[in-house]
Amino acid sequence: MNRADRLADLAPQALDFATALPARWYADPATVAIDRRAIFDRGWQLIAHVCQLQGAGDHVIGDFAGLPVIAVRGGDDVIRVFHNVCRHRAGPIASCDGLAAKSLRCRYHGWTYTLDGVLRSAPEMGGAQDFNVSDVRLPQLSVRVWHGLVFATVDEAHAPAFDEFVAGIDERLGAHRGLEHYGHHHRVSYDVACNWKVYVDNYLEGYHVPHIHPGLNKLLDYRSYVTETAAWYSYQWSPLESGDALYGDGDALYYWMWPNTMLNILPGRLQTNRVIPKGVDRCRVEFDFYYTPDDSGEARARRDADLAFSDEVQLEDLTICEDVQRGLSSGSYEPGRLNPLRENAVHHFHELLRAVYRADAG
Repeated sequence: MNRADRLADLAPQALDFATALPARWYADPATVAIDRRAIFDRGWQLIAHVCQLQGAGDHVIGDFAGLPVIAVRGGDDVIRVFHNVCRHRAGPIASCDGLAAKSLRCRYHGWTYTLDGVLRSAPEMGGAQDFNVSDVRLPQLSVRVWHGLVFATVDEAHAPAFDEFVAGIDERLGAHRGLEHYGHHHRVSYDVACNWKVYVDNYLEGYHVPHIHPGLNKLLDYRSYVTETAAWYSYQWSPLESGDALYGDGDALYYWMWPNTMLNILPGRLQTNRVIPKGVDRCRVEFDFYYTPDDSGEARARRDADLAFSDEVQLEDLTICEDVQRGLSSGSYEPGRLNPLRENAVHHFHELLRAVYRADAG
C-alpha cells in the first residue's frame, strides 16, 4: 500500500455522511506491523483481574499483539507487568498462569529472575567475562489497576493518559460498582478467521442483534438500546427484559475500550473480552467470567447457564465475522454508508483508526 493510497482513505468523516473503513485496512498484510507499533504498543491493554493475582508470586501471562507479557504480584505487594521473554535467548519466563511462584524461571536454560524482574541466577555463566547477573532485567510495562482490572501499556509516553482513558465510566457504573471484589470463574477462548478490527466492529453495534442473535434479542430491549461514545471508549446500554431468569432485573452495560478490551457488565457478572491479533485475517478472543462471591446451588446454576448462553452468542458472532472477512478479502467490497443511529460507535472506532493511520503515514 503506497502512501498516497493510505492517505486517501483517512480523511476525517462526519457521522451523518460516513462510510466504513476500506477493505485494505482489514486485508493487507502490511497493516499487521502498523497496528502493532501505532495502536497496540501505544494503548492500554487488559491483562488480568486482581483476583488472579492475590498473593506474592501469582502470575498471569498474556499476548499484547505479538508481545508475550507476564503480570506478577511481587513480595512488596506491587503488581508489575514484564516482557515474558528471557534476556538470554528469548525463551518464555512462564508458559501458563500460576500461583505463589518464588521466582520466575525460564524453562529453556533455567535463567531465573526475582519477582521484580531482576536476573538472580544464570546456570554455568560464571566463566563469562564482564557478566553480572544483577545488570540483567526484564523490560517492564507501565501498569494501572482500575476497578480491580489490571491494564498495562508498552509505551506510556505515547498512550492516552489513563485518567483520560477511563474518564466518565465511574459515574455510569451505578449499581454495578464493586467489580474489584468479583472472583474469577472461567475462561473461554475462540480462534476466529478474521482481522481483529472486524471483531471490534461487530461488537460496537447492536444493529445486527435482531438478525444474528435471536436469543440475545429476547433478553435486551432493542427499542431502548443506546450507544454513546467518549474520547477512548464507547458503551452500549440496554435495560434487561423484566423477570429474566438468567440475569434478573437491571441493565446491561457493554464497554469497548481502545483498542481491544470489552467489559460486558450485567447484574452480579463481569465478562471481559480481549481481542488479540494473530495475523491479518486471524485473531483470538479471550473471555474471562467474574462473578460476585456466591457458591449456592442457584448461583452455580446461573453461572452454568450464563456460560452456555455466552457460547451461543459468540458462535453466532464468530460465524458472521468470518463471513465478513471473506467479503473484505474478496476484492468486491467498496466502503458502504454507516447507519448514524445504530453504528455511531463503529464510526467512532474508525475515526480513531484513521487518526492513528494518518499520523503513522506521516
